[in-house]
Amino acid sequence: MTLLEVCVADALSLAEAIAGGADRIELCSSLELGGLTPTPGLIGQAAEATIPIYAMVRPRSGDFVFDAGDLDCMYREIDAVRAAGLAGVVLGASRPDGSLDTAMLEKLTRHAAGLGTTLHRAIDLVPDLREGVEAAIALGFGRILSSGGAPTALEGIAGLRTMVETAAGRIGIMPGSGVRAENVAALLAQLPLAEVHSSCAVAVPSQGEAAMRLGFAAPSHKRTAAAAVRAFRVAMETAAP
Repeated sequence: MTLLEVCVADALSLAEAIAGGADRIELCSSLELGGLTPTPGLIGQAAEATIPIYAMVRPRSGDFVFDAGDLDCMYREIDAVRAAGLAGVVLGASRPDGSLDTAMLEKLTRHAAGLGTTLHRAIDLVPDLREGVEAAIALGFGRILSSGGAPTALEGIAGLRTMVETAAGRIGIMPGSGVRAENVAALLAQLPLAEVHSSCAVAVPSQGEAAMRLGFAAPSHKRTAAAAVRAFRVAMETAAP
């Protein structure tokens, strides 16, 4: 069976993902910004879950080129994840040219010793995906979350195939970005995958006209739904050989 990781950024989405049958959670805040470090309150709620929880460690929005202040924040965030008893962390750091900042990632993975580690989509910025995969292996990451260097995983099939071939079983390659119940079968038909990543989200209307008028809320936002998680699992099971 292919493992399903669901990314969530609020308490209701966390509960819905678990109820729908997610195998693992990527815990974030601000998914509309690509995912930031979750709040202490959400980390505390997730610590009560019965499935593995990996927390995003990304202290700010924007690029993945981090300085010494960002690194200190990430150390503290890793400490908080460990103290809460979560299973792992999701890390990434880039140089200005898009290549992986292996020096910073070595510091982060060393600080996260004892926790599971996923390299996030900073990998999709690298000039050479093969070199990126080899660097992730050398750093000791457990898996790579990637869209194959493209905006979505379906568009990045060629890049993902290159990554899977380069990995040769030495590290997990987990496609994410734009993966839904409607298209996961096409992904599984083209790549030998042990795990996939999705928000399994549906659009939910925002409440409160004043909040929207003042720019605090968009007309709608996305939230994970248990039914969407179940549909995703059915689609994966149907696609299994």
